[in-house]
Amino acid sequence: MTRGDSKGWKSKVSEWYLGGVKRGLDVGISLVAVAVGAVPVAVSSLAIFVESPGAPVFRQERIGKNGVPFGMWKLRTMYADAEKNVDRYLTPEQQEQWARERKVDDDPRITKVGNFLRKISIDEIPQFLNVLTGDMSVVGPRPVTSDELMWYGDDVDEVLSVRPGVTGWWQAFARNGATWDSGERQSMELYYVRHMGLALDLRIFFHTFVAVFKLTGR
Repeated sequence: MTRGDSKGWKSKVSEWYLGGVKRGLDVGISLVAVAVGAVPVAVSSLAIFVESPGAPVFRQERIGKNGVPFGMWKLRTMYADAEKNVDRYLTPEQQEQWARERKVDDDPRITKVGNFLRKISIDEIPQFLNVLTGDMSVVGPRPVTSDELMWYGDDVDEVLSVRPGVTGWWQAFARNGATWDSGERQSMELYYVRHMGLALDLRIFFHTFVAVFKLTGR
């Protein structure tokens, strides 16, 4: 097979995958994840409520494909009043980091149960419901808030041209190690959009499993 034939074959596989197979796999994987995760999610929800009374599952608005807002589901890993009373938990410096990155180093708002759930990624399981409804994909850029869109600048339409993912290039290979401020996170998310295909999705999917079993959290 010549180099030109190889490129043509890879292009056809990509078209075949992105043309409908990716969505079919999304649905199949999500059905399995929801079924297998039902008991762990139920047990986790009880543990969350015991440590910090309040709804164990919450819905947060994110921006999806083509800029359409949707409610992303997650298990609560912070104290119930964490978002409403930021001043109570965070120092001024931490508040600045939270406003900029939506993440804080050694975040004091995360409960003990929440910290464990994050390490094993159980808090993400409810997002497979978002995949079933078509708002998300199993693999894709991390869904962002409306405030975070500005970090993409002129590339915002490009990153919003695909469904956001439960996991992705940034989540699997960098997470807290690549920030908006440094520009690395934008670069990684855009890299996925520009190179998405079967091979890249399989690599991300495999690495995500490795990260989960190593309890690296995020």
